[in-house]
Amino acid sequence: MFERVLSFLRDLPGSEAKPSADDPRVAASALLYHVMNADGVRQDVEWERFKEILAETYSVSGAELDALAAAGERADNEAIDLYAFTSVLKRHLDTEARKAFIGLMWEIVYADGELHELEDNTVWRVAELIGVERHDRVEARRKAAAEVPGARGKSSDE
Repeated sequence: MFERVLSFLRDLPGSEAKPSADDPRVAASALLYHVMNADGVRQDVEWERFKEILAETYSVSGAELDALAAAGERADNEAIDLYAFTSVLKRHLDTEARKAFIGLMWEIVYADGELHELEDNTVWRVAELIGVERHDRVEARRKAAAEVPGARGKSSDE
């Protein structure tokens, strides 16, 4: 199932052209970048997980991976809100792919082993904007937290 979602994400339009904010890959990269920086501290482990997720999800590496990561960072830094990115993902992803994307966001959040309230709030807002139900968001969080021994922090859903 997850492989099908990854395959769908890889095949989205825009994979050959220069990345732009309307490219679902850039929108996803920008949101993942945003949640990574939500607590104001970007740790190396979070940056590495961010790049791993982009590489795995979009089958990119080297210069192409660096360009996608940079495009996401640039798009996030220039954005005034999250809607520009969430609207792109909502148009291009089906329900299962949107749930899987929220799972990827939680993986970024828990990369450093801690859940910060601003990260929690960011994932909650993105989930709401892309139409992921509360119980699916909570389940994705629990799954991501379970993968990290000693994960700390309490979600507002608890």
